[in-house]
Amino acid sequence: MSDKSPRDAASTGDLVSQAAAQVSTLVRDELALAKLELAEKGKRAGIGGGLFGGAAVLGLYGLGLLLALAVVLLDLVWPLWLALLVVLVVVLTAAGVAALVGKQKLKAAVPPVPSDAVASAQADVQTVKNAVREGRS
Repeated sequence: MSDKSPRDAASTGDLVSQAAAQVSTLVRDELALAKLELAEKGKRAGIGGGLFGGAAVLGLYGLGLLLALAVVLLDLVWPLWLALLVVLVVVLTAAGVAALVGKQKLKAAVPPVPSDAVASAQADVQTVKNAVREGRS
């Protein structure tokens, strides 16, 4: 016969039930925290992205003005068609180099992994496993 009484069996059942409820609560709380964190980061990313986009537009206008200035300056010593041709070749060469470097960087990039979330989930799983092991002994 077992040396555990029915009261101990009910207590073990209660403990298992409580553990399941706590794990469920933990998962819900972590999901709610992740949702709040993503919402806050999304707001910041939206504002930052808008400002960055505005800066990019202004930078492109500035680059256009700089290229126009280069054409005007070269026009002082060369014919207009030659000045435009030289500036065009320089701009297209720079675009080609940027495209090749960008392609290499994209190939080198690995898919992003949410390492903090993975580490947190693994720590939770390890904690639950340790608690189950301690409960058995």
